[in-house]
Parts: sequence; C-alpha cells; structure tokens
Amino acid sequence: MNHPYVFDPLPEPVVGPGDFVFSAVGLAHGHVIGMTRGLIDAGATLRSVYDADPVKVAEFVAHFPGVRVAASEREVLSDPDVRLVASADIASERAPLGLRVIEAGKDYFVDKAPLTTFDQLEAVREATSRTGRKYAVYYGERVHSEAAILADQLVAQGAIGTVLQVSAFGPHRIGTGRPDWFFDAERYGGILCDIGSHNFEQMLYYTGAKDGEIVSATVANYAHPEAPGLQDFGDAHVVLDNGMTGYVRVDWFTPDGLGVFGDGRTILLGTDGYIEMRKYVDITTDNGAGQVLLVNQDGQYRFEAGGRTGYPFFGQLIRDCLDRTEVAMTQAHALKAAELSLQAQTSARVLTG
Repeated sequence: MNHPYVFDPLPEPVVGPGDFVFSAVGLAHGHVIGMTRGLIDAGATLRSVYDADPVKVAEFVAHFPGVRVAASEREVLSDPDVRLVASADIASERAPLGLRVIEAGKDYFVDKAPLTTFDQLEAVREATSRTGRKYAVYYGERVHSEAAILADQLVAQGAIGTVLQVSAFGPHRIGTGRPDWFFDAERYGGILCDIGSHNFEQMLYYTGAKDGEIVSATVANYAHPEAPGLQDFGDAHVVLDNGMTGYVRVDWFTPDGLGVFGDGRTILLGTDGYIEMRKYVDITTDNGAGQVLLVNQDGQYRFEAGGRTGYPFFGQLIRDCLDRTEVAMTQAHALKAAELSLQAQTSARVLTG
C-alpha cells in the first residue's frame, strides 16, 4: 500500500580511518561484538582489546582480525590515542570499569544493564558531572534495531499523533552454556535491571518523558528451581512524568521451536493510531525480522525496516565524543533509564508458582 512517509537516508561513516580510535575491554557478553561493529561501520578505528579470558579474546579477534591484543587493562587505559572504551563486562563490573575509564580521561560505551546498584548510579553521575566524560549505554533493542528506528521516524512525522503508552515485551531463550554469573542476581542485577533496562529506555524515549514512577513490579523464578538466583519472569507498570504510561514484560521462556532468541515486540499507542514493531521475527509471515505495522486514520501499513534505516546512533555517538555534544543520547536519559530499572527491580514483588 502506498504511504506518505519519507525516511532518512542510510547513515554514512562520520570519520575517516584513525580519526576516532577506540578499544574494547571486558567481553563477558556477546553484545560487545555488535557494539564494536556498529562503531567500525560508522568510521571508528579499533585499536586494541583486553579481557582476562583468552578464549573470549580469541573469539573477539576472530570477528575483528588484526586488532591488537593488550596485555592488561592498564595498557588500554594508558594509550593516549584511545578516545573511547567499549565494554560488555559482567553487569556488576561494568560501572567500576567505567569509572576507571572516565578517570583515565576517556569516554565509556557500555552494554546494558549499565550498572546494578544505586551506589554505582550515584558514582557514575558524580564522575560524569565532574569530568564531562561520557558514560554512553548500548540500549540495543532501540538503537540497534532498524524496526525501532523506522518507528521513531514514523512517530516524528506524526503518524500516530502523541504517543500515550509504550508496551514492550522482551522474551529470551536461556539455551545452554550460560556462564555462572548469569545465574547470580547480584552479578547480573535481576531481570528487570538487566533485560528490562532496554524497555524502560524505550518508554522514556518514545513518550519524550524525563522521569517516571514504578507503580507496580513483579519478578519470579517460575520454572528453574535448579538455579535459585535466576529470575525467569518480570514485569512492571510505569507512570511517566508527562502523564503517559509504560508496561514491560521480560522472561526466559522462549520455546525451542522459535527460530530466533525471542519474539521481541514493542507497541506504541498514540492518539491517532498505533505502531507494532516485530523486531526479530514475524511468525505470521515469511517476511523475516524488522517488521513495522502501522494503523492510523489513513489506513493500515506494513514496512520492512531491514536495510532501510541503518543505525545512526553509532555515528552520532562518535561525533558526540569528538564535538562534546549529546545528539545520540543525553547522559541524563541514559542514566534515568538505568534508575527506573533499579527502582523496578528493588521494589518488585517476588512471586512463586
């Protein structure tokens, strides 16, 4: 069906070779591969990598041949050419590493959840305020999803009017071979702090809110008694400071019959329509991932986002680091999403099946 919407051109590299040098430290989560690839595609130059686990380093090098393997974290942090350090360390260790990066005079780009305690949150806020350094967060379910980016462009063009509610669903598959820290709530932060952080960020972003209140939250371990530290279900209802609302449900119950890790979806309800993002799979068609469904006063539309938008966040982040701007994401926004995640996690009612 024809539509009146105009989408932004695909982003191009924002710097040339050697103009923006970064390194990777802490490879506990595979998200570091996507974070690194996003920066490289935007023009950044990967200098070095460090992790204490040689197996993880070898896996990283297989993706990025030619990267220098550093002998220590100190070697990376003392390199004057490195402007930014990217990390997907164990969740509870991400903030301590980030504070060391900031004190070394560099910007930091960290996987979600960016921190796991309120003490870490306050320390990060103090360090970024005092130094002006960035503690950028990889909320990949929005910034690294073409469906989410295309939906944002539709919202900006008034396709559904004012966004009233964001409902976000983040099912995942546990699979096999998860590391020990994945089953330790103190190390991964709990399910609402961990997976849920993606979705609290989306609530703030799509509604334009600056803050919110957790009205209710629950967590549970319904089906994994062998792993008492795991929370396999969580949800929360949020009232935002502009009167809009959000709901999140996250879980580890993706069945083996699904061809991807999880059928992640986000629904935006607006005054003049609604948008549904089927980010990773659409089981109703053979169209694949990245489906965006729009219904408004003019009709009903389906958009295939794959290859249409690219990922402008990474180039914006590079320019923000060079120009000391906040186009990709403000520091306040990145940390407010983390704060809501912590508030939901710590206030959650623990359910039993």
